[in-house]
Amino acid sequence: MGSDQVVERLGLKSGDLILEVGLDSDCDNELRAAIQKVTGNEFIEDAATDVVDAVLLWWRDEDGDLVDELMDGLTYLTQNGPIWLFTPKVGRAGYVEPSDIQDAAPTAGLSQTVSFTVGADWTATRLVARKGNRK
Repeated sequence: MGSDQVVERLGLKSGDLILEVGLDSDCDNELRAAIQKVTGNEFIEDAATDVVDAVLLWWRDEDGDLVDELMDGLTYLTQNGPIWLFTPKVGRAGYVEPSDIQDAAPTAGLSQTVSFTVGADWTATRLVARKGNRK
């Protein structure tokens, strides 16, 4: 699946504001460029003050407490916006067990809806606020 098809599958569109967290040298720069091309916006960095349409969270096993990071991401999201959790694929450095995501998401008030491969090294998991958790 090419980067343009991945962006389409992520449901991102022109004008969307995206908060990006966890950027490092191992991130998929082709995918990042495709997202910025579609949205027409640069990514907002960790120190966001804006409400955003989606959060892109690049997460590796050694990155700390996933629940805390997910809860932080929720504070910036529009009511229906997703957190796209990008984790290394099986066999890659920093691989995150699916059970870790399944445990962390409900604790942070999120539901997991879909996961699919993006690029050679990453898996995307869509997390959304559970109904009733948002005011």
